[in-house]
Amino acid sequence: MYLSHLITSLLAFVGMWIGAGLIIKATDSFSQRLRLSSFAFSFFVLGMFTSTPEFALGMTALAEKNPEIFIGDLIGGIPVLFLLAIPLLAILGNGINLHAQLRDRNLLIAFVVMLAPTFFVMDRVITSVEAIVMLGLYGLLFVLIEREHGLLDTSNGALFRIRQYSLLEIIKVVIGIGIVFVASHLIVEDTLFFADAFSLSAFTVSIVVLSLGTNLPELSLAIRSVLAGKKDIAFGDYVGSAAANTFLFGIFTLLSDGASVTVKNFFGTFLIVSVGLALFFFFARSGRKVTRREGICLLGLYVVFIIIEGWGKI
Repeated sequence: MYLSHLITSLLAFVGMWIGAGLIIKATDSFSQRLRLSSFAFSFFVLGMFTSTPEFALGMTALAEKNPEIFIGDLIGGIPVLFLLAIPLLAILGNGINLHAQLRDRNLLIAFVVMLAPTFFVMDRVITSVEAIVMLGLYGLLFVLIEREHGLLDTSNGALFRIRQYSLLEIIKVVIGIGIVFVASHLIVEDTLFFADAFSLSAFTVSIVVLSLGTNLPELSLAIRSVLAGKKDIAFGDYVGSAAANTFLFGIFTLLSDGASVTVKNFFGTFLIVSVGLALFFFFARSGRKVTRREGICLLGLYVVFIIIEGWGKI
């Protein structure tokens, strides 16, 4: 039985790689034809598309009345993106340039939006009011980035003309999203199986393991973006996906009429995530680039996060 789940996981990884490749190629083609910022397009579109595993997992958690699953998954997604995926992008690509992708102010606001769920969960209870605040923060970030990159600017009339879109590219995006969604679902199922076999707590599985599984699209995009020389697309997706986590967190909390968790000691989680985002912001400001050495530093912090979460909340 263990072997069958392992084989399924490996096949799902391959499917994730293929699906991510289809999405990247089609997205880059769309942004060039529409003369849009590839960062803006990947922030708004890819950020949501690659969050489909988190959405599916959250809906499952609501159906099972187990909010700890979506809480752990969405909070754990931030370290996966900014302490694992982007550092890998910097290490494999010998640094990642951030020039002209986000103003310092907007990047800082984006990090505040990302950190909001971890801050609100420190008292182990998330209210509907806090959920509305999170949705408001995401809306503010959406407006600011749209103004900076102009995705929905009325001057971009081509964005709303069907003729500008290639049917083949649309099909590629749909197929890519479908593959990513199915592959993520299979990986999450196998992850839960192995977690149950090793008697791990539900929250620990979500924040450490499931968050890794549901962010496999972003990890796949990181590697494929380096090979394709499209690192700006990947970075836009990461910021958009991380911000989308806060949006989904607010939606799921409202749908569950508030949420609570039984695990204690959330201050450590908040501290690690805060330090990680602060370091990333500092690295991004110094030369508008995350170097390979800085990527290794961030990756080391992710290892610390895994150790703290894995040993402290089992």
